[in-house]
Amino acid sequence: MMGQAHSHWHTSHVTAVTLVAVLMPLIVTIILRGPTIIAPIGLALGLSLAWSIVFSAIRKSPINWHTLVSALVFVLFLPVATPVWQSGIALSFGLVFGDLIFGSRGRGFLNAAVVALAFLLFSFPASQPEVAPTQVAIAAGLSGMFLLVFGLLSWRIITGFGICIAVLPALLPISAHWQTVNSTTIVLGLVFLIGDPVAGASTHLGRWLYGALAAALVVVLGQTGTGIGALPSIVFGALLASIFAPLLDQIAVYANVCRRAKRHTYEA
Repeated sequence: MMGQAHSHWHTSHVTAVTLVAVLMPLIVTIILRGPTIIAPIGLALGLSLAWSIVFSAIRKSPINWHTLVSALVFVLFLPVATPVWQSGIALSFGLVFGDLIFGSRGRGFLNAAVVALAFLLFSFPASQPEVAPTQVAIAAGLSGMFLLVFGLLSWRIITGFGICIAVLPALLPISAHWQTVNSTTIVLGLVFLIGDPVAGASTHLGRWLYGALAAALVVVLGQTGTGIGALPSIVFGALLASIFAPLLDQIAVYANVCRRAKRHTYEA
C-alpha cells in the first residue's frame, strides 16, 4: 500500500520512517505537558513490547516492532486525565485485535491506535478529550509532509478528505458544533489515523473515495454532539472508513475493468 518508489522497502524501514514522523508531534507534546506524559509513554511502550514478544513466541516469528509506533500514536491522542488501568486495557485491546492477531504488519486492515482509542472512548466515556495545542498540529503537519516524501501518506487521501470536509458542511444543515471545528485534531487524525497506509485504500480511485468517506463520517459524527474534529468523530470516522476501505478498492477495480472492457469493445 506504499508508493511504488518504496515498494521494495522492508517492514523495518517503514517502521523507522513512521517512528520519526510520530516523534515530531510527540516531542512537542512532551515539552508542553512536561513529566505528566512520561508515565503513559512508559506504560504504552512496555505493553506494546510485551504483547509483541508474546505473539512472537507463539508464532515463532520476528518481533513486530511497529507496535511501538502504534503505542506512541495512542499516547499522542490519549486524554490527559485517563486512568492508567483504562489506557492499559484499551491499548492492549487495540494492539492485539487491531494488529497482532492478524500476524505481521500489513496483514491486517485496521490501525491499532484507532482500535485502542475507539475502545477507550466507547468503554470509558468519562474520558474527556482535550483540544490539541496548535504547536502539536504544526508538528503533525510537518510529519505529514515527511511521510508524503517517503510515500507513506497518500496525497489522494488528503485531497479527497480536504475537499469533502470543506464542501459537505455547505450541503448539510449546519449545527452550532460546526462553529467549533477542532482543526488541530483533524490534522493529527488525518496524518496518523486516517492516513495509515495499512488501514486505508490501496488503489488510486479507492484513496480518493476513502478520503472523502472519512471526511463525511467526521462531519456527520461531529454533528451528533461531539463537535466536528473532536477526538470521537476523528477516531470513529477513521475506524468506519478503514472497514469500508476494501470495498472501495473493489469498486475502483470493478470500475477499471469496465472501463477497459468498454475500450476494447470500441477498438474491436
